[in-house]
Amino acid sequence: MVKRNHKFKTGEGAMYYTRKAAMRKLQLGIKDFRQLCILKGIYPREPKNRARAQKGSRELKILYHKKDITFLLHEPIVWTLRDRKIFNRRIKHAAAKKNVHLRDIRLYNYPQLKLDHIVKERYPTFIDAIKELDDCMTLLFMFSTFPATKVITRELTHMSRRLTVEFMHYVIAAQALRKVFISIKGYYFQAEIKGETVTWIVPHYFPYSPHRGEMVDLSIMKSFGDFFIVMAGFINYRLYNSINLVYPPQFSYALDSEETMKNETRFIGERIAALNVELARTDGGNGEVEEPELLEWTGNDEDLPHMTQIREEAQNLHKLKTLFKGLKFFLNREVPREPLVFIIRCFGGKVSWDKTMFVGATFDESDETITHQIVDRPSMEQQYISRDYVQPQWLFDSVNQRRLLPTNKYFIGAVLPPHLSPFTSGNAQYVPPEELALRKGDEEDEKFETALVNEGADQEHISDDEAVLDPEEEQQQQDYALLKAFNDERTDDLNSGADVNDEQNPDSDRQQQQSKKKDPADKQNKTAESGNKKKPKGMAVKQGTVYKEDEQEKRNITKQETALRARMVKSRHRKLYSILMEKKKTAEKEANALAEKRNRIEKQKIVQQSQKEKQQRKKILS
Repeated sequence: MVKRNHKFKTGEGAMYYTRKAAMRKLQLGIKDFRQLCILKGIYPREPKNRARAQKGSRELKILYHKKDITFLLHEPIVWTLRDRKIFNRRIKHAAAKKNVHLRDIRLYNYPQLKLDHIVKERYPTFIDAIKELDDCMTLLFMFSTFPATKVITRELTHMSRRLTVEFMHYVIAAQALRKVFISIKGYYFQAEIKGETVTWIVPHYFPYSPHRGEMVDLSIMKSFGDFFIVMAGFINYRLYNSINLVYPPQFSYALDSEETMKNETRFIGERIAALNVELARTDGGNGEVEEPELLEWTGNDEDLPHMTQIREEAQNLHKLKTLFKGLKFFLNREVPREPLVFIIRCFGGKVSWDKTMFVGATFDESDETITHQIVDRPSMEQQYISRDYVQPQWLFDSVNQRRLLPTNKYFIGAVLPPHLSPFTSGNAQYVPPEELALRKGDEEDEKFETALVNEGADQEHISDDEAVLDPEEEQQQQDYALLKAFNDERTDDLNSGADVNDEQNPDSDRQQQQSKKKDPADKQNKTAESGNKKKPKGMAVKQGTVYKEDEQEKRNITKQETALRARMVKSRHRKLYSILMEKKKTAEKEANALAEKRNRIEKQKIVQQSQKEKQQRKKILS
């Protein structure tokens, strides 16, 4: 008999499960199934042909690959989730009978999830875990601002707070911070850890206000938080050991006490105070990272053409790590302290605040060695001459531009310059005019510096030659120059056709002198004749006309070129080509929208300024 292939039993019809079929296969509820997929990193798939994958159905369903579901069947956590279902039923039964002792026993024996093996399975190497550290730290920093709720438990918030403080201490000790930015969402930080860039967001601190549960499903976020806490614990342990720090770190202020957990303002004060203290080291050091000396390249730059660029990048990075070294900052009470303390300490500065308001201050405001005071108010009554009073944006802009900016634009009450994002790429469609001006200024500074360096090198080179030369060497160089000139004259005579024996015949010299002393009128006649011979008839200078390109014709030509380019793409690459063109169109639309928004804002500013001027004139006239 010939074997018959039944419909939807092979191919895409047998490769996908619906969510209902997957839950039936795993014998789990919707809540446990979601948690298991989040922990294992399993997500829905999009088939090539949805009708075949759904066995002829045209409805939009959530589909999972068959291999992913069979992969979940072998997970030990599945049995723990099933046991939890049984325990929940038994706890409800004991509570219904009002047997408190039995209920407490079953709560004590409630099965706990162990996620260590899942972290090792999903991230086989340490670098793989660091690559996924962006979402981990962003979520933990957000949970660290949450109070204890029914879903987000106190244990979860407590662990997220401790792990985030540990991570910030590592970034401070390793001097790994590279970029900072303030936005509506919060503070953006980017660090370089083990050669990988890690970017996370710290939300602005606001008092917590309860929200409706339908806006955000906190149970799903809790599943991510449970996994990221275990992952962050592994990463912090490895990072601390890599720079010889004791783990777990012992902070001078207790972040785990009951009083701290009850009082939110006290916890935040102790958390910031813990950032301002050096941690214990396994090698007994004082906390200062010894920078390796930059070795000078002794070979030729032609062997390694990128050597100068690599050397410049290393020097700029070394300057950035010690940007605030030797500076002392004092923070006013109205300033957000946690991000500023973190930034100042990452770049080698010392920081303190008012000890009467917050704990952990290291020096008073009256200290005369303070170089900068961070203020965010229009005026101050008492000021010291020995320090600069600047607004907080000065720190962020100095870090992004990798140099200490002049403080005159950031004084108290001054209108601040625009805060530009350091995360915009050089190939962006829209670039703000302020950033363009900044780039031009940097290019001019680089050109000026290179010109100074080249001028100094030329002067040094000339002075070295003059110092090295001896009188004997000078005489040798003069003899060599005379010999070279004599040989050049001989070669010119030979090329002109003169006889070598003319040197011995003095009559030839007399003839040459007589020919040179001929009448100058003959020379003018000869030049006129040669000019008439060279110039053809009808040659004259005429006034040209400007050629104007037709914009519509130009657009039509570009459209035809793009159409031909699209036809030349192979059939297997057409989908990718269409995706790239759509991305390009969306980027152009966004750039045009931003440019229009900027023009609208500039027009509004001009109108407002004109109205102010009119009002001032009216006041003066009245």
